[in-house]
Amino acid sequence: MNRTLIIAGVFLIQALCAVVFVSDVMSSVIGFEARPLPWELRELMEVGAATGLILGVGLGAVAMRQLVRERNEAHDRLRRASGAFGDLLLEKFNEWGLTPAERDVALFAIKGMSTAEIALLRKTSEGTVKAQTNAIYRKAGVTGRSQLLSVFIEDLMRDETVLRAHAEGNGESAQSSAA
Repeated sequence: MNRTLIIAGVFLIQALCAVVFVSDVMSSVIGFEARPLPWELRELMEVGAATGLILGVGLGAVAMRQLVRERNEAHDRLRRASGAFGDLLLEKFNEWGLTPAERDVALFAIKGMSTAEIALLRKTSEGTVKAQTNAIYRKAGVTGRSQLLSVFIEDLMRDETVLRAHAEGNGESAQSSAA
């Protein structure tokens, strides 16, 4: 909240500074005659306007640095979650006793590929892929792709320790992975 007020205040100061500079230039271009200001007051206005603009540039740089840091942290969390998802896939595939071919088909199915696409990638017939997906569903105790995917999503959402354990396995603290 406090940070938002500071940003709004600096934005307001910058807007006022811009109005001062633009009105000064426009009065010269248009030839608008106004009551002259004492040079001391005019100089103070220009110094204040320039200070406000410089302050805005500085705040922009700080905000940009913070955004880049937050983006990098989000990228790291996503990378850890992706690794945890990969670990969970392997764990479930082992638990279900999937063959290497079934593991490939299950992974492609989870990625959302069609039966035809999987058959093309694996250089096999669609009938073989259908038989493998049925075996996968039977071993996993599900009836279709959406249920297969939901098994993994539910595990990740239910068990925060999957992410923490993966992060600790990579030498990171549980606190940094929960952030």
